[in-house]
Amino acid sequence: MSARTPDEIDPSNGWEAVAAAFIEHAEQSRIGVATITAWARDLPRGAAVLDFGCGPGGPRSRALFDAGLRVYGVDASPTLAAAFQRRFPDALVACEPAETSRLFDRSFDGVIAWGLLFLLPAALQKTVLARVGRAMLPGARFLFTAPAQPCTWNDASTGRASWSLGADGYAVELASAGLTVIAEYGDEGENHYFDAIKQR
Repeated sequence: MSARTPDEIDPSNGWEAVAAAFIEHAEQSRIGVATITAWARDLPRGAAVLDFGCGPGGPRSRALFDAGLRVYGVDASPTLAAAFQRRFPDALVACEPAETSRLFDRSFDGVIAWGLLFLLPAALQKTVLARVGRAMLPGARFLFTAPAQPCTWNDASTGRASWSLGADGYAVELASAGLTVIAEYGDEGENHYFDAIKQR
């Protein structure tokens, strides 16, 4: 029997180990809130939105609820998923890895993935993008963060490797999933956003 890889032992990719410290930080950080608030305004009240890699549900997630959206959260860390559920008891929450999540076996009007995709190796990012595309309704919006340039670095919280496919790489993979990038943004924390729409 072969030894299990670290990600088979910990499908949260290191986030469960740092969950307690991250929860405290997430409650205080308002980086990205204005960008997400503006994005959420373009969705109709009552729209179903997937908060993919929802974490513990800080102010960025609160912006989705404040916009009157029906929020579904997915996170691979049991501690972070449980914290999200405690903070937002009306949300449906699943503790599942992004690459194998059932995504509640439904379709969504919007998907947001803040600080998630680049934590996965390139091949898994492509898998997740394809799954997101299949779970989106025609005309649905997908907002996610990743550097605009192809690059690799170590995540500041977990110390694990992170990868960006870059704007051109993401555009290709999104097109394969039936999505088109309609805008790119930056926020006060120097995070780069891709805003894509599912083709009708």
